[in-house]
Amino acid sequence: MKIPDSKTKIAVCSRSFSRNKVLRNELLSRYSNVKFNDKGLSLSGDRLVNFLKGCDKAITALEVVDEKILSQLPDLKVIGKYGVGLDMINISAMRRHSISLGWTSGVNKRSVSELVISFAISLLRFIPLAHREVLSGNWSQHIGSLLTGKTVGIIGCGNIGKDLVQLLQNFNCHIIAHDIKDYHEFYEKFNIEPVALDLLLTKSDIVTLHIPLNNTTRNILNASKLNMMKPSAILINTARGGLVDEIALKNILRNHHIAAAAFDVFLEEPPKDSELIELENFLVTPHIGGSAKESILAMGMAAIDGLDNNKIPEINFD
Repeated sequence: MKIPDSKTKIAVCSRSFSRNKVLRNELLSRYSNVKFNDKGLSLSGDRLVNFLKGCDKAITALEVVDEKILSQLPDLKVIGKYGVGLDMINISAMRRHSISLGWTSGVNKRSVSELVISFAISLLRFIPLAHREVLSGNWSQHIGSLLTGKTVGIIGCGNIGKDLVQLLQNFNCHIIAHDIKDYHEFYEKFNIEPVALDLLLTKSDIVTLHIPLNNTTRNILNASKLNMMKPSAILINTARGGLVDEIALKNILRNHHIAAAAFDVFLEEPPKDSELIELENFLVTPHIGGSAKESILAMGMAAIDGLDNNKIPEINFD
């Protein structure tokens, strides 16, 4: 039986990881000197620095880890990433401070892609609206439409985009994709049409985002881009807040320039724009894309493994 490492001090910033008994036990089987976020604190700024001070390794999730934070943590040598997004971590700052990153891409892909399918079907069949109306005493049957046969535009065909493609096969959808990378063999295998962003927006019945948030993708769907979409189209964002201009989206949904939208992520979470989230053609969930039990375990195990298997990240870490 392996004796847990008692010398290395570990800090777990994530609240959901800290609450998970399976992940706690697995981590404690490897390291005994572990500090969990048992108070359920939202860690940022000085509070995050104080939580991480003196620790050799850390597991982070949605905490912003930048130059200001890392410059105050001389003992920190490794970060194990709980989750797949790296936009919260300043990779250049990690390199400057010689901090290694343990990260595995795609471990929550099925959880997110299934949520996209559920969003699409829910909005196409008016399920959220029908639910609200029944509760208010209105028994009115809405005539929706099928996901089957629709044109689905996937912006970003990485791990999640590819998994979504496979789930869509039984729906006989026409799939078009836009990505800065060329996935020629994958596109050919699944009969996917690679297109420019503008063409994707004009042709798609359903547009779904699966790209990271960075300087090149921030507000990639601004007012002018959103206005290219069909009046009958649906927009889905399970990727990152900040990819879509939320003010422009609100006006477009209000005026029914597109049919509906479903968002799991926002620029500010929780979102404060009640006018947006209360629209009858807008479906909102509280960043649950990766929150299936199976995905939580997969992400947690990957973060634990990342404490031991890691490297100084490259600038374009992938």
